[in-house]
Amino acid sequence: MSTLPILYSFRRCPYAMRARLALAISGTQVELREVKLSAKPSEMLEASPKGTVPVFVLPDGRVIDESLDVMHWALALNDPEHWLKRTDEALIARNDGPFKHDLDRYKYPDRHGSDSLAHRQSGLTFLHTLDERLAAHGQLCGPVRGLADMAVMPFVRQFAAVDPAWFAAQPLPHLQRWLAGHCESALFGAIMTKFAPWRDGDLPVHFIG
Repeated sequence: MSTLPILYSFRRCPYAMRARLALAISGTQVELREVKLSAKPSEMLEASPKGTVPVFVLPDGRVIDESLDVMHWALALNDPEHWLKRTDEALIARNDGPFKHDLDRYKYPDRHGSDSLAHRQSGLTFLHTLDERLAAHGQLCGPVRGLADMAVMPFVRQFAAVDPAWFAAQPLPHLQRWLAGHCESALFGAIMTKFAPWRDGDLPVHFIG
């Protein structure tokens, strides 16, 4: 058993991104195991049979396999920017529920048998809600970044990346500025380092923001 917590992660997964963001800002060192989704390691599946990232295994064997729970665990240890004071559970639930539903069906219409443009339009409603909130203070819960921003941003990033030209043409100036600022931040750069997929016997990869 590792003496550090083990994080099974996938670089481009928005759920894994927000877990890494919280771990990084908290200064928590972990052993990072990058996962190839088409060949998930048996060790990860044994820890969490549902087979989705992130999976966070503590040195005592406890497993946290929901991204928001990983964020709260890390920030309970150390929250130097006071992210926990700037959150909005209802907004995050809307992101994780209806918006994620639209995102998947916009990005993967063949997989879901969906009308991509209809789901893009539906998702746009949520983006306008975010833009209106950001117009007031610059971040979702005030003038500086918090948990709500970090929980939502990776999903907005994925939505924007489906058709960047279309996204850039939308009247969402506050949202576009907010997204660009987070994507260009040192924190985001630190959690987006590329690693080869982990295999049993590999030397540990230590990750910290």
